[in-house]
Amino acid sequence: MERLQKRIASVGYCSRRKAEELITKGLVEVNGEVVTKLGTTVKPGDVISVEGNILDNSKAYEYYLLNKPKGYVTTTSDEKGRNTVIDLIETDSRIYPVGRLDYDTTGALILTNDGELANLLMNPKSEVDKKYIVKVKGMVTISDIQKLRKGVLIDGLLTKRAKVKLKSIDKKKETSIVEITIHEGKNHQVKKMFESLGYKVVKLRREEYAFLNLKGLMPGEYRELSIKEVKILYSLCKKNR
Repeated sequence: MERLQKRIASVGYCSRRKAEELITKGLVEVNGEVVTKLGTTVKPGDVISVEGNILDNSKAYEYYLLNKPKGYVTTTSDEKGRNTVIDLIETDSRIYPVGRLDYDTTGALILTNDGELANLLMNPKSEVDKKYIVKVKGMVTISDIQKLRKGVLIDGLLTKRAKVKLKSIDKKKETSIVEITIHEGKNHQVKKMFESLGYKVVKLRREEYAFLNLKGLMPGEYRELSIKEVKILYSLCKKNR
C-alpha cells in the first residue's frame, strides 16, 4: 500500500505537495471514485485519474541535466507565454524541474518525472550542495566573505554556513566574481545573501548540482543522467537526512 499523493508524484505527474492540493480539490479519482482524503492509500493495480488523466504506472523514469540558458522560466508552463525549460527537452514524458533558477540565472538544472527523487533533492534536510559563480557590482571585501561563510540574515532568518571564495576583482569596472556553495534552497537565496551586504548581483550561474557539473554542455544543451548517477543522488540525500 502507498499513499495516494506519493503514487501521483512517483509517476511524475506533479510534486507531492501539488498532488495533495489536487486531492483536496476533488480532482483525483481512484477506481472511478473521487477521493479528497489525504491519508488515502492505494495498491498496485488501482486505476488513478488526476484532472481527468489516467496515470500510467508503467512509465519509465527519466532524468536530465540541463545547462539552463537565460530567458527561460523554471516551470512546466508560463501564464505570460514565456519559454520554459521544458521546451528544451525532447521527451513525451511529463517531466518537471527540480527546484528553480531565476529567469536570468543560468546553469545546472535537473529535470525528471521521478517525484520521490525530486522531493528528496528539494528537501533542506538532504543538504545537497549547489555551487554558484556570482558576479556582483562592487568590491567584495574579505570581511564580507567571512560573513557569507558564517551566515547572513535574509527574510528574518540566518542562512546556514556556506563555502565562499573570492575569485577575482575588476577595479576598473568595480565588479567582483565570487564562488559560493550552499545546500539550502530559499527563494532567490544567493541574490539576497549578497544584497544583504550591499552588493547587487549582475550575473548568476549554477556551476554544479551535487557532484554533477556542466562539462561538455553548452547553454541550452542537456544530457540524460546514468543509472549510477541517479543512485548516487539518492544515496547523498538519504545519507544527510
